[in-house]
Amino acid sequence: MEITGKIIAVLPERGGTSARTGSEWKLGQYVLETLEQYPKKMAFEVFGSDRIAQFNIQVGDIMTVSFDLDAHEYQGRWFNSIRAWKVDRNLQTQTQTPPIGPPDIAPLDTPQAASVPDDLTAGAPFPTGGIDDLPF
Repeated sequence: MEITGKIIAVLPERGGTSARTGSEWKLGQYVLETLEQYPKKMAFEVFGSDRIAQFNIQVGDIMTVSFDLDAHEYQGRWFNSIRAWKVDRNLQTQTQTPPIGPPDIAPLDTPQAASVPDDLTAGAPFPTGGIDDLPF
């Protein structure tokens, strides 16, 4: 599975020593927010110090994250795990993200907005079958 969005939080790394193998481990956690009209947030993990360094995820990065979902049980409760295995930076998206807000509206003094048909200014009745017809 994959999802695209903006990194809004980089949580502190966690680490420890495996009880089974005795080797050290590191886990990075990040929060991604989608770029939709109604954004959704997803927390995901990157396991291993080599991958954490390779991905080098920073707040504000826009990226596509490929991940696996898994669930595990602990003392009768179930927990989800969202673990990233690949990260692609979307440089194109970072530079072309449209601004959020109302669309640009042309000022009234432009020729496009100020053009009025001559028959309307001379007091003639409204034309029929044209653009100005009402839908009812």
